[in-house]
Amino acid sequence: MAIKTYKPYTPSRRFMTGLSSSDITSKPSVRSLLMKLPVTAGRNNNGRITSRHKEGGAKKLYRIIDFKRNKFNIEGTVSAIEYDPYRNCRIALVTYKDGEKRYIIQPAGLAVGDLVISAEGGLDIKTGYAMKLKNIPIGTIIHNIELHPGAGGQLARSAGASAQIMGREGKYTIIRMPSGEMRYILEECMATIGTVGNADFANISIGKAGRNRHRGIRPQTRGAAMNPVDHPHGGGEGKTGSSGHPVSPWGMPAKGFKTRKKKASDKLIISRRKK
Repeated sequence: MAIKTYKPYTPSRRFMTGLSSSDITSKPSVRSLLMKLPVTAGRNNNGRITSRHKEGGAKKLYRIIDFKRNKFNIEGTVSAIEYDPYRNCRIALVTYKDGEKRYIIQPAGLAVGDLVISAEGGLDIKTGYAMKLKNIPIGTIIHNIELHPGAGGQLARSAGASAQIMGREGKYTIIRMPSGEMRYILEECMATIGTVGNADFANISIGKAGRNRHRGIRPQTRGAAMNPVDHPHGGGEGKTGSSGHPVSPWGMPAKGFKTRKKKASDKLIISRRKK
């Protein structure tokens, strides 16, 4: 997929880039797979901001994605490749032999007319096929990986992401995550063969602030530009560096400070992504 540039008729347009839509074959056609999500704009049920610098953004409809891939042993044909405003990869509309239609994440190389299938048993190793980890050979590149059997894929779902099966130990499969972390995942969990498509998304230059506003991202003010009453970095005569380590507005260390709490799943991590 190509990165497209624009004629610089404004200063911001000069540095803006986008993705070519030549790979998109159709607009959404299955109304039952679209739904409207409520816009929270970073607020909780009391109306208080719990996640700062967020807003509604452009209006969009959510596409219901089949992350579970639990339609077993029924072949499906890819009938369309579509844009999804809620994710950075493309989605593929699959029409199964019994007439049902579902969206799946589009793996790199999957095109209109290709066959996909999922099964609890073993299958051929082809892009877009889904099966349990215990049936996938060591060294295979996978994505859309479940953490708990039947819960649906949660890992390696963004554009260009993939994981790799590195080995097996008892009832667990050893996976190398996109971050480089090595961890155990139950062999009964499902995964899809291949790498998530649209890898060029990482090379896009937003170019101007207004484009981020469309995405629901509001401006952020530096702490050093505030007064001491508003932020620990604030105050001082002229431009001054913050004394001590950088912190959040509430005093929590902001760089290099570990915030992960101990979890039962820590024992499943073989090596962390950060040494």
